[in-house]
Amino acid sequence: MWDGEKMAAALVQMSCLYRGMLAVRATGIRPLIPGLVPSQFRAFSMKKEPEMEENPYYSKYEEKIRKLRRSKPQEYKARLEKRSEVKTEPLGQCRQAEFVKYMERELVAGPGGFTKDKTLGSILNLDMIQEKSGSEIAELWMQYFSKKDTISAVVPGSTFDIIFGRAKSYPTFLYTLPQKEGYEFFVGQWAGHELHFTSLINVQTMGANAPSQLILYHYTDLQKDKGIVLMTAEMDSKFVTVHQAQCLANQVQLFYGSQRLETFRLVETFNHQPAEFKHMSVIAELEQSGVGPAVTTK
Repeated sequence: MWDGEKMAAALVQMSCLYRGMLAVRATGIRPLIPGLVPSQFRAFSMKKEPEMEENPYYSKYEEKIRKLRRSKPQEYKARLEKRSEVKTEPLGQCRQAEFVKYMERELVAGPGGFTKDKTLGSILNLDMIQEKSGSEIAELWMQYFSKKDTISAVVPGSTFDIIFGRAKSYPTFLYTLPQKEGYEFFVGQWAGHELHFTSLINVQTMGANAPSQLILYHYTDLQKDKGIVLMTAEMDSKFVTVHQAQCLANQVQLFYGSQRLETFRLVETFNHQPAEFKHMSVIAELEQSGVGPAVTTK
């Protein structure tokens, strides 16, 4: 899924300049594309790289790095050799075409994983709601998911037009979650009406095989007739909590749906002027908005 070289560059640059601010987590249960390390490969010890070892959360990623090394030793070695080269790469640099190509490959859901081709009809009886108003459907949608261990939203059709219109031109952005240790960064990338998130450090260790840890599904089936877009999500609960998923979802509205040009300009800069992108600006916007203070514990 993820453009390994460029996103690795972004991560290395950030980890070098802002060491200690990145929280890291083990890999999710299913990669966005085939290629997760087969379990039958034997385990062996591995030497810790000094720069990695300095990260206070290295131990959480140690197993993931070990898996990458034993499944693709040459790729692992190449990544380490390129560390000094990619430090000068601008934060946020990535090739969108590569992401789209990966997303179009067939996905396979593992135990507790994500649903392929998840449709609105698999959740709602569309025939039975045809006579209901948009507000009635919205109420049913929110009531239904209030009992589920996930998040949901009803987005006005006009608002979604703004968000999705911008997503077509600016499909990638760097989001942040407040943690006790500082801030954890997540990369969000659009694929059609799905928005996939994975932690930024995942991209360095897994490259194109970085797993989704959260997917937001936006259903436009009722947008024309009822004026609403329904959203729900699936997440790897080992790595993303419901509160954290809500924080990330709120940031989509904050950055992509904002009428404040200074806020949206961060998305533009991340995609088209990565050398000028400042990740601290994302933190500043988040703190100013008040979206994220409630997610600092897991």
